[in-house]
Amino acid sequence: MSQSTLNPSDRQSPPTEPGSSPLGNGLKQRHLSMIALGGVIGAGLFVGSGAGIAAAGPSIVIAYAASGILVMFVMRMLGEMSAANPASGSFSVHADRAIGPWAGFTAGWMFWTLLCVGVAIEAIGAAHIMTGWFPGTPSWMWVLAFMALFCGSNLAAVSHFGEFEFWFAALKIGAIALFLGLGVLAALGLLPGTSSPGSANLLHDGGFLPNGMDGLLVGLLASVVAYGGLETVTIAAAESENPVKGVAKAVKTTMWRIAIVYVGSMLVIVTLLPWNDPAVPEDGPYAATLDHLGIPAAGEIMNVVILIALLSAMNANIYGSSRMAYSLVARGQGPKALGKASGGVPRRAVLASSGFGFVTVLLSYWYPDTLFAWLLNMVGGVILVVWGFIAVSQFVLRRRLEREAPEKLVVRMWGFPYLTWVALAGVVGVLALMVRGDDTRVQVLFTGGLTVALAVTGYVMQRRAGSRETV
Repeated sequence: MSQSTLNPSDRQSPPTEPGSSPLGNGLKQRHLSMIALGGVIGAGLFVGSGAGIAAAGPSIVIAYAASGILVMFVMRMLGEMSAANPASGSFSVHADRAIGPWAGFTAGWMFWTLLCVGVAIEAIGAAHIMTGWFPGTPSWMWVLAFMALFCGSNLAAVSHFGEFEFWFAALKIGAIALFLGLGVLAALGLLPGTSSPGSANLLHDGGFLPNGMDGLLVGLLASVVAYGGLETVTIAAAESENPVKGVAKAVKTTMWRIAIVYVGSMLVIVTLLPWNDPAVPEDGPYAATLDHLGIPAAGEIMNVVILIALLSAMNANIYGSSRMAYSLVARGQGPKALGKASGGVPRRAVLASSGFGFVTVLLSYWYPDTLFAWLLNMVGGVILVVWGFIAVSQFVLRRRLEREAPEKLVVRMWGFPYLTWVALAGVVGVLALMVRGDDTRVQVLFTGGLTVALAVTGYVMQRRAGSRETV
């Protein structure tokens, strides 16, 4: 086998994504802008942040800020590569180009699995809300309805996905803007019927760091999970009217979106409410805050917002997983049957991704404590592994672009290469922290097993492909 085969990172041309027909470009700039804005607002923020606040107390603000910096670095690196070479496989294609096909295979199928399991989690959550509103209706009916709705929308033109996400994102952004506006007014004592709490909730009841560093670490891990999903915008950009402009604009606004939506929300919540208020983890921090402010039907209002966030995530995950599968198959890294696109849509990949998501839902009902728990643990640390691949890929491709095509560096990673190394160290550091906790240690082990299994499979496929080329 030749050295060029053994080391695909030396290839000069990017992996292609062939198909019977190309993917469409029906996403407009307004779609991408709203997907980028709304993509950071998910159910993990509305619900999952409650456990983080209960563990970290007011220091949850520091946890979200620290993990937010890491995410900003990751998105900047991903934006640099995606603006230079837009592809529906996003970071999987970049890993293929930079490290080798085995890396693209590993990162791509790991992310596909994560998104499909995510579809199941979101479908179950959405069905739970609906059965609360319509007692006596079976949960499976709502799951089936939502799966059919979003599978159908993704089988249509990509503009349908864009329209769904545009309005979902608009509603989520409106809800967050209203929440932040009311919260700031209440914190300043300007909201009728409220008085400013000052720094009482931030510094009393154990202080800013009530549970010490252990509590802060739990909050840090919770915040990392909440940031997952931002990568979808770089996948969607490949099907937009102007991929380079779309990626550049989305990535450059990441900083203030994270600062306002995540860090700003956490600061408002822990300023207005005692961190140890039982309502924070039980009802969710946003509902608890609205209830504290005397907003009528606060719980139901947040249920509507959470339902929108869940449905938005379902839609985005079916879209992202189908495009990732299509890209992998087009590069010879998956079942050929999924590599067909018609009308600009990879319909077989959409059906396969939706089907896997629906099977995962069934597993949650049939084997909640075995197979489904195993799947959840398996994808627990996937996003961190993907971020690691992004950092390594950016380091390699940046050097290559500087030599061969510097004009493609429309978006540049700050402080390269130093901040790239900082981001990679941050990913390794979070994984090391996960090993310390009993629950998260299991996730690291399962995710590690999935990573090794896919990497070995990808490497064997790479070697076989190389052997055929040299015959």
